[in-house]
Amino acid sequence: MLSNSDLVLVAGATGGVGQLVIAKLLSKNISVRALTRSINKARQMFDDRVKIVVGDIRYPETLATATNNVTHIICCTGTTAFPSKRWDFANFFQPQNTPTAVDAEGVKNLVAAAPFDLKRFVFVSSCGVLRKDSFPFNILNAFGILDAKIQGEAAILASQLPYTIIRPGRLIDGPYTSYDLNTLLKAKTDGKKAVIIGTGDTLNGEASRIDVANVCVECLNYEATAGKAFEIINFGERPPITDWEQLLTAENSTHNFQP
Repeated sequence: MLSNSDLVLVAGATGGVGQLVIAKLLSKNISVRALTRSINKARQMFDDRVKIVVGDIRYPETLATATNNVTHIICCTGTTAFPSKRWDFANFFQPQNTPTAVDAEGVKNLVAAAPFDLKRFVFVSSCGVLRKDSFPFNILNAFGILDAKIQGEAAILASQLPYTIIRPGRLIDGPYTSYDLNTLLKAKTDGKKAVIIGTGDTLNGEASRIDVANVCVECLNYEATAGKAFEIINFGERPPITDWEQLLTAENSTHNFQP
């Protein structure tokens, strides 16, 4: 269970999911340390509500300060599945921000820098990592995004740190990168459709960034979510209240969900 004495490091803090994770944590009065490449962007977005540390998971020498004394790590870093300006083509023949650099090597670096007594490492992966040779995931994986995600997952498992892996479907709602923190805190706190949680990488569909952020935080409240990988999508009519404990701890989850 998260408490006010915990300190949560959010990697990818200013990204589409990361900023929503931080807003969710702050709404619960949890102390947050934001890991970012751009201190100016983070300051503009979060004001003085979070502790900001500049670092880059691609470069392990930048991570020691970031991970010092944290109790939890939520890794929301990522790049595009297909070549784009986010890949950083300063060197056209060797882009610096590829899925391999971020989701494989970068996650390995962050895992290696984690405190030995970390309570939980949460990693935002992707639906389809176990089905990357099947349609439509073979198209999504054309440039290795799912290969990199599964390598990141493997590094977490090999570390023997307590972990929870979140595998969302195609992300919708946002990103809210132009919003400041006050806007995020006042924003709608739930996605528009019901949350479907599964295990075994069987789901396919869309996932609200809002609910991906919700599950990244909510999973930390239940010991039963440690050592587990969950898929999340949104489908159907949303109930008045989302019962996260039931969704995340039910033995059967939604293995046989059929849209």
